[in-house]
This record gives sequence, C-alpha cells and structure tokens, in this order.
Amino acid sequence: MSGTTTAAALRRRAAGAGANRWVVLVVLCTSLLLVAVDATVLHVAVPAVTEDLRPGGMELLWIVDSYPLVCASLLILFGTLGDRVGRRRVLLLGYALFGVASGIAALADNAQVLIAARVLLGVGGAMIMPATLSILRQVFPDRRERALAIGVWSAVAAVGAAVGPLLGGFLLEHFWWGSVFLINIPLMLVSLPVGRILLPESKGEGSGPWDVVGALMAAAGLFAVVLGVKRLGGASAADGGVWTALTLVAGAALLSVFVRRQRRRAHPLVDLRMFARPAFSTSVGCIVLAMLALVGLELIAAQYLQLVLGLSPLETGLRLLPLTFAAMAAGLAGARLLRRFGPRRMVCFGFCLTAVAVLLLTGMGGQDNRTLLLSGFVLLGFGLETTLFGAYESMLSEAPPEQAGGAAAIGETSYQLGAGIGIALLGSVMNAVYAPGLTGVPGVPASASTAAGHSLGEAHQVAAQLGGPAGAALLDAARHAFVHGLHVTLLVSAGLLLLGAAMALWLPRAMHCETATAGETPADVPAEASTDVPADGLSEASGKAVDVPAPRAAADSHVPV
Repeated sequence: MSGTTTAAALRRRAAGAGANRWVVLVVLCTSLLLVAVDATVLHVAVPAVTEDLRPGGMELLWIVDSYPLVCASLLILFGTLGDRVGRRRVLLLGYALFGVASGIAALADNAQVLIAARVLLGVGGAMIMPATLSILRQVFPDRRERALAIGVWSAVAAVGAAVGPLLGGFLLEHFWWGSVFLINIPLMLVSLPVGRILLPESKGEGSGPWDVVGALMAAAGLFAVVLGVKRLGGASAADGGVWTALTLVAGAALLSVFVRRQRRRAHPLVDLRMFARPAFSTSVGCIVLAMLALVGLELIAAQYLQLVLGLSPLETGLRLLPLTFAAMAAGLAGARLLRRFGPRRMVCFGFCLTAVAVLLLTGMGGQDNRTLLLSGFVLLGFGLETTLFGAYESMLSEAPPEQAGGAAAIGETSYQLGAGIGIALLGSVMNAVYAPGLTGVPGVPASASTAAGHSLGEAHQVAAQLGGPAGAALLDAARHAFVHGLHVTLLVSAGLLLLGAAMALWLPRAMHCETATAGETPADVPAEASTDVPADGLSEASGKAVDVPAPRAAADSHVPV
C-alpha cells in the first residue's frame, strides 16, 4: 500500500520505533493484569476473611466494594493529572501505592485495616488504569498498530478477570487468605524499575492551571453516583431507599456543576468538546450499554451454576472459562476485524452476536445442559469483547493525543458506571420476577416465604432450617422462580444489547486514518527529518517522548484498510 502515511511513520519513530513500543506494551499489560486480577481475586476469599476477621455486615460490604468504588470515582482525577504532570510518573506512583497497600491488606488483623488497605488499592488502581491506556495511545500513534495493541491489552484484561478467582482458590487451598494480596508485591517490585527504564514519559500541552477544585468535584460526584447505584441494586424502602436516592441526587448535582464549570473555564480539566464528536460520544454510550446489559447477568449466571445446578465455586469458574477464552480470541482478532469491517459494523455485529448468545441461554433450565452453556458462553465472550474492543478503539482514536489521559479515564468510568447500573437494573428485574414465585408455597409459613424471596441463597438457608417436605417444596419453588426470573432478565438484557446495536450505527463506517498529501511518498520526506529522533523514540537528555511535527496532510479521509 503506497498510501502508508508519512505522518504516522514519523510519529511511530517519535513514540518508539522497532520492538521498543511492543516492549512497552508488555509492561503496560503486566500492570493491567495485576489490577484485573485484584478486582476479582478477593471474591473467593470472602468466606475465609469473614471467618478470621469477623466483620459486621456493613464492614464486609465495604471490604468487597471499597476497591471498585474508590477506583471508579478517581479515574478522571488521575487520568487528567497524568496529562499534566506526566503519565509515566502517575503510573509508577500507582505501582508503588498498589504494592504498599497489598502488603497492608495481607497483614490486616481487623476489618478496619483491611478496608483502609482496599481503599488504597483503589487509589493505586485509579492511577494505573487510565495511565496504561493513555501511554498506549502515545506510543502507538498509528491507528493500525494501536488497534492491535488494544486487542492484546483487552485480551490480557479478560485473562486477569478469569485468573483472579482461580488463583485465589488455589492460594486459599494452600495458604491463608492474605496470600491473595501478597502476590502483588514481587510483581510490583519488578514493575517499578522496569517501568522507570522502559516506559516513555509523555504529557499533554499543559496550558493553564490544573483545575484542582474541578477534579475533587468530579471525584466526589462519581463516588456518590457509583455508591448510590451499588446501593440501588440491594436497597429497599425499608433499609435505605431514601438514603440511596439522596446519594444519587447529590452525585448527579455535583457532576452537573462540574460540567458547567468545565464549559466556562478557558483551560478545562476535561475538554467536553470531545463529546461533540459523534464517534467519541457514541463509543462511550456503547461501553455503558454493553456493561449495563451483561455484568448483572454474569453475576446471576454464577448463582445459577452454583445454586440451581449445584456446582462448586471451582467448577463454576471452570464452566465460565470458555467465555474468557472466547474474549481473548476476539481481542487478538479485533485489529483484523476492525480493518476489514470498520467500527460501525464491528460494534454492531458484536452487539447482535451477544444478543443471540443471550437469547440462546434462555434455554437454560433446572437441568445441566453442557452443550447449550458452552455455546452460549463462547458466543457471549466473543460478542462482548468485539463490542468493547471496537468502542474503546474508536473512543481513543477520536480523542486528541493531549487529552489521552482524560479520554481513557472517561472510558474506564463509563465501564464502571455501566457495570454498576447493570447490577442494579438487572438485579431489580430478577427480584421483581423471583419473589412473587415464592408466595403461597404449600406447607411453608408466609414469613419463611418472604425471607426466601430475598435471594436464592437465602432460600437455601430457609429451606435447610425448615427441613422435611416443607423445606424441599420451598427449595423447589425457589429454583423454578429463579430460572423464570433468569429468562426474563435475559430477555431484558437482549433488548438492551439490540439498543446498543442501533446506537452503534452512529459510529464511523470505516477506520479514520491519516493519509499522505496527494502525490507524496515517503521518499518526499527529507532525510534530515528523521535524524533528530533517536531509534527508541526518546530524547537522550530527558528520556521523554519527542513530538515530531508531521508533514501537512490533506483532509483526513475515511480509509477502509
């Protein structure tokens, strides 16, 4: 292809030529793997933590939720801070904080210390996550190569999410629960010096002062919204519905003020003009819808495998592995699919394929159907990762390079918000269908039916307490009601996915790539144009990535590659 872009070639050399940028990708993927594993590794350790530390109900909730809650609320703060002070600097500080917090968590002797350590882990994760994507955006300025890098990055994320529970289960069989945190420390001790040596420093234009007030306002608003959404998934009018509503209103108000503040400032924390670009705003919406439709469903599916089919936690994790492998395959094939079909068709196809998988899973019943589950989970993993890959790649490519940290933070925040809303929405749908199915079970007191209507897990406990024919009847009714609720939830999820497919039609039809000026070839570029850039893309004096001015190009064109 003689249309290889001169501008992209020069920028590749500026960001790091040859193998160096791929080494950078390995370092960034290691960072992501640690954060992804830590997000799920604690799930299997909760029973052991409960037995050892004896936390109260609220303390246990904060042990589990403080990490994702704090991480989600601080993504924009640290993403934009990295654009100002240096993305590598923020990333390395996140490494150090993550390692220290892991040590504190592993040695915690009470619930309060463990909660504090999980909060610090959330702060470290918020530093690491947007920095990895924004550095990736910097070192892969060519969109074709960046698509491949994002595919590897997303495949690693899928691996981390799946490895977490399995690794946690293995460690708990041989060591105490603190070992699930100790594994982070040696990896961070290696990542710090390696990252300091290999990762290029980069930052945005840095014009004007950093909006500290706006950053804190965004963090507080997101914290309130995410907390309210999490509480909404399990709150009722009797146990905190009013406080949940107040938390959501306060968070929405803070975010509204934040948006108005950014529009008025000459140098905003987040350039909201990015949302005026249809590809950027549509990509963010697709990320939210994809997570909204599927995260709550994933939790419900895990309950189905354990409480309806009677599988152990390890067997449940193994049953879900095909979903992870399919997601990895989609991530690695994503760059080729994007070049062949373009963002619009790729994301739309991903949504439709996922909807087909969800509808296929409505065939799940009270009996184990391995073939159905395998087929459904494979299609689900491939479709979901295809959707998220296309959406993330389009979002990062539409964002200006100087706003890479802010754009990455917006994408990760959208992911977290979609996941939280999905748990609340699909959980509410599930409960609305499940609870009425337990009324009027013969031989079961009304109080027992009410208690069992809270969840299938509680139904198992109540049935065990009742015993005899009444307990068996209650458990049978609970399983049937759960399966019926699961089917309804799957249909709602399919509807949300089809809505996402319609939204994806606003994405660009083809990859938006720079092309050289008409008639210009790489030979037209003076030889001295490239001699000022070292082969590793770093200035010898400062170790910083060098911005090379690209030759003036013709108007950007949509090039199907």
